[in-house]
Amino acid sequence: MPDEPPPPPLPVSDSPQSTGLPSNIAAALACIPLVGGLVFYFLEKRDQFVRFYAMQSIILGGVYLLAWIAYSIAYGILSPIPAIGFFFGIILSVIWALIRIAVLVLFIITVVKAFMNKRWEIPYIGPIARKQTGES
Repeated sequence: MPDEPPPPPLPVSDSPQSTGLPSNIAAALACIPLVGGLVFYFLEKRDQFVRFYAMQSIILGGVYLLAWIAYSIAYGILSPIPAIGFFFGIILSVIWALIRIAVLVLFIITVVKAFMNKRWEIPYIGPIARKQTGES
């Protein structure tokens, strides 16, 4: 037999699920870091598409929260140092601004992809989310 193309991915349903929302709308709302993810992860029990985006959101929000804690501690310790604390403060502020921009870009990409009914994995976070939701 000639080589057959791989089967198409399973379609994402537009029918209401546990939340009463179409899958793409629920997944897009679940992309709100941490809060949206927690709400939709516990509300949606059947739709794996929504649960995947919710778990990615939970993990991304948790990483962002840990980064904020690390930044706050480092800034609190290093910025009061006489003579060089000012430079540490500037460096840490630039790093924190870059982290915030990266999270914002990831948020926008995931919302757009979810709204378009396309599964998109955030690098490093997506495989963890897939494993946590029981998808291999």
